[in-house]
Amino acid sequence: MRAVLCKEHGPPESLVVDEAPSAAVGENEVRIGIHACGVNFPDTLIIQGKYQIQPDLPFSPGSEVAGEVLEVGSGVQHLNVGDPVMSLTGWGGFAEEVVIGADRVLPMPASMDYVTAAGFPMVYGTSYHALKQRASLAAGETLLVLGASGGVGLAAVELGKAMGARVIAAASSADKLEVAREHGADELVNYAEGSLKDQVKALTDGKGADVIYDPVGGEACEQALRCINWNGRLLIIGFASGTIPKIPANLPLLKGSSVVGVFWGDFVRRQPQDNARNFQELFALHGEGRLKPHVWKTYPLERAGEALNALLSRQATGKIVLTTGRS
Repeated sequence: MRAVLCKEHGPPESLVVDEAPSAAVGENEVRIGIHACGVNFPDTLIIQGKYQIQPDLPFSPGSEVAGEVLEVGSGVQHLNVGDPVMSLTGWGGFAEEVVIGADRVLPMPASMDYVTAAGFPMVYGTSYHALKQRASLAAGETLLVLGASGGVGLAAVELGKAMGARVIAAASSADKLEVAREHGADELVNYAEGSLKDQVKALTDGKGADVIYDPVGGEACEQALRCINWNGRLLIIGFASGTIPKIPANLPLLKGSSVVGVFWGDFVRRQPQDNARNFQELFALHGEGRLKPHVWKTYPLERAGEALNALLSRQATGKIVLTTGRS
């Protein structure tokens, strides 16, 4: 099979497309013929040796796929050859096939095509877990989303609206903010047009946001914490800025606020039943037309490096998806 391979740690340009052996299918595993694979920020880290999990070289990046079941192990009961499915793979998704544990595979909803399904699990799974389990976001509260035009940010905007919150979207340009507005944001804040804190305070009558969703980190994190409401919750999603912030401990003290970590990957492992319920609810919202995943661009496997660089340079809004050409 063809696969995008990381043979040595380095930038996206160091990836190569080559033939790779197909793994055998174990008793409780399935082989998926991949139609599409989502491109995510962790993919840019894992190929550089900077991610918390490091597979042996050579490996293929790519942590979420959509395709059809080609083969099932003897112990698999809930999946059959030919089923359209989606899966979280960790790595191995930038390829024509992947073998994965059947417990990590979900039937693909009828409301989705392969490209949509490939870009859905990580951003919506992360954002829904963050807002539901970690923040307990309530209807009528104000949600501030940093990096609101990116994959997880845009998902958080849509989910915040679906959960009844007033959503303030923050991003670095008018074009990116327009995408957030099209996906339900009530108010817009441009980082380039003055203080984040002052703009959010002005939009909330000086109170600040009840929940802040931060996948950006860096300086924006501290600014956001300075415009949080009493009993507010700051969600630490990630550090797309490349800088892990050092939060002054007096700020949550003065606001009676909480700084809450969000590690969706471990939530999936530790609380699989809660994660399954989350996805049942997410699929229902998509089927009702209340979630409209935004795929910025698709690339063929051969242009995986270009796709990753588009993500790193922050050109993209919403998701980038690789396609294999499988029909």
